[in-house]
Amino acid sequence: MKRTFLLMAMSLGVLYSTTSCSKEEKEKEEQVKFLVTSPLQKDTTITKEYVAQIHAFQHIEVRALEKGYLQKIFVDEGQQVKNGQLMFQIMPLLYQAELKKAEAEAKFVNIEYLNTKKLADGNIVSPNELALSQAKLEKAKAEVALAQTHLGFTTIRAPFSGIMDHFQARLGSLVDEGDLLTTLSDNSKMWVYYNVPEAEYLAYRAHAQANDAPHVKLRMANNEVFDYPGIVQTIEADFNNETGNIAFRATFPNPKGLLRNGETGSVLMTVPLKNALIVPQKATFEVLEKKFMYVVDKNNVVHQTEVTVASEMPDLYIISAGLKPGDKIMLEGIRKVKDGDKISFTYQEPKSVISHLKVYSE
Repeated sequence: MKRTFLLMAMSLGVLYSTTSCSKEEKEKEEQVKFLVTSPLQKDTTITKEYVAQIHAFQHIEVRALEKGYLQKIFVDEGQQVKNGQLMFQIMPLLYQAELKKAEAEAKFVNIEYLNTKKLADGNIVSPNELALSQAKLEKAKAEVALAQTHLGFTTIRAPFSGIMDHFQARLGSLVDEGDLLTTLSDNSKMWVYYNVPEAEYLAYRAHAQANDAPHVKLRMANNEVFDYPGIVQTIEADFNNETGNIAFRATFPNPKGLLRNGETGSVLMTVPLKNALIVPQKATFEVLEKKFMYVVDKNNVVHQTEVTVASEMPDLYIISAGLKPGDKIMLEGIRKVKDGDKISFTYQEPKSVISHLKVYSE
């Protein structure tokens, strides 16, 4: 009887122990339940940033048209000048003398012509002689016009309204024909150049056909966005075969004159994406500068999968490779599992996940 009682007690103990272990494992399984979702697939737009060079709408070199001493400077560096305003005076004495000489010669030839005409009217000289005298007069008048032009080249005026740059020649300097005096910039509007990859160019053209010329923004060197949006007006004819890029030109108004020729910045352009795969950033982790996610298979086993990020937005990544639309991805607890682990999870719809993030992708 005692032996039977002991055997029954031992059996009950083993049964209790087994039941307790199963209960603990079940409780453990229930406690460790991970949140899983899928990529959200939809058409969206992203803002791409391109390094840009900023140029004035008009930017020219002001050069001397005649040789001589720089006699007067009527403007200052950095000054705003108006169209036609006098800027430089090159010593005109030589050209004034040449003009007086040409005018005197023209006056003399004109007197000869008048005398010859009187004689021709009286049939004293032939018509050919009168024609020759008239040709001499026309030549003398042309010499006067040429001398006036050379004299006019000694005064240099602004060809358009703009801002002066620094002087390349100082007062009293001997300048030769073609020497650089300064540069002049019309900054009323700015041309901003940037390069776009071929794939993004094609997406832009497809989007632009259904819309007006798109507006872009400019991020300046101080990381602030310029107050006025620009419009993409020009695309160059050819791609650069070495880089695979094509140059765009956007025009920005510059009413306050903040932008200057030669500045740098970044153009912010909206790029449309078809059927983009959008995932929360918190579902990814990084190993050796590569992005990974845990993908859950049909047996609830997680697999470490490398993904390629096409674009980044606050709280979101757009994935271009490594994921399929129907894949299940771990959203939380990615630091608590390893490749090959079998998990228990709760599935949450991707739209619900995205809507609870700080930024919603339109």
